[in-house]
Amino acid sequence: MTSISKFTLGLAILLGGTSAVAVAAQQQAAQAAAPAKEYKLSKEERAGIGPLQEAVNAKNTAAATAALPAAQVSAKGADAQYILGQLMLKLGLDSQNVALQRQAIDVLLATATTPEKDIAILQLNKAALAANAGDAKAAEEAMTRAAQLAPNDPQVIISLAEAKVAAKKPGEAVDLITKAIDLKKAAGQPVLESWYKRALSLALQNKMAPQSIALSKSLVAAYPNQTNWRDALLIYRDNTQLDEATQLDVMRLMRAAKALNGERDYYRFAHELRSGGFPAESKAVLDEGIAAKFVDASKSPFKELIAANAGQIRGDRDGLAAAETKAKAAADSKLATTTADAYFGYGEYAKAAELYRVALQKGGDANMLNTRLGAALALGGQKAEAEAALKTVQGSRADLAVFWMAWLANRG
Repeated sequence: MTSISKFTLGLAILLGGTSAVAVAAQQQAAQAAAPAKEYKLSKEERAGIGPLQEAVNAKNTAAATAALPAAQVSAKGADAQYILGQLMLKLGLDSQNVALQRQAIDVLLATATTPEKDIAILQLNKAALAANAGDAKAAEEAMTRAAQLAPNDPQVIISLAEAKVAAKKPGEAVDLITKAIDLKKAAGQPVLESWYKRALSLALQNKMAPQSIALSKSLVAAYPNQTNWRDALLIYRDNTQLDEATQLDVMRLMRAAKALNGERDYYRFAHELRSGGFPAESKAVLDEGIAAKFVDASKSPFKELIAANAGQIRGDRDGLAAAETKAKAAADSKLATTTADAYFGYGEYAKAAELYRVALQKGGDANMLNTRLGAALALGGQKAEAEAALKTVQGSRADLAVFWMAWLANRG
């Protein structure tokens, strides 16, 4: 047998994206630390591979291409196959022959001489080349193997998710992106906003309502800007069977998050408040819309709504003190609830919270009352008390309570 030592061509990293970065860095570090390996070739293997190696090293692609068939025939052993695979890969890169690159990677994956530390990066490259060639099945298979070798690498998991998308398996893709997000969080690392939005987009496109809502909550918790709040709350509203009272509370949170946008939002919310018996809150919403230049007070139907609110507000505020006294003495929770709602509409959140607690003591709807109690406390600046109330909310309002807590978490 004849030996070749210090064969240092190395594995080529074909991927330009981020999915291979961590694995590639590990590979390069391992290569730097590893001692030179001596590869043993027979006389026939050396004779067949030698001309190919010489031509590849000289970047003579024509000569290398001509020498390749003889090298392939002569390479029998694992070491010879490993060297052949590397030479094929280098030739494929130099000649921009993608088919040869794919063949070379298959040769390297098939031989036992290829170091285990290099397998993951080879699988990533195999997946990238397959994806570029439109071979979704091969890309998915290679990325699955890469993910098995690097199960805790979020970048690899994200790449596998995209392979699942190409393979028309959106449900698996959403689960994988969610896993990658969780891995990042567990490591105390920031998660790209685009990861949340990619998973959310896939979930929405494929009518995955529970996942859509869960991802919406995660998105606003991590990136609580106005656009994300608006999108998240609309997704929640449109993908959940909500009663009118809960829908009104969704709009209240949208207002708190400054996520109302356009005259339609302001009119719908103000109109629903007016219809629900909250003229002061309706007026406050319209005033904000006017200040933001989304509402033209002289334009119908805003003009009529403003007039209707003004007529109902007259005398309404003056009657609240008497209503409060009656509510506290009443046998049931109804008057305490409506009076608390009225105080909420006037922005008197401390009074509203007090009466929501009275309504709770009198056996009112605990989930609805604790949602509104939490909102009143949150808007009144009582962060800890608000969170305590919101944490008790269950059933159909539980997601809304989580959204309120996400908003609360980003308050000063």
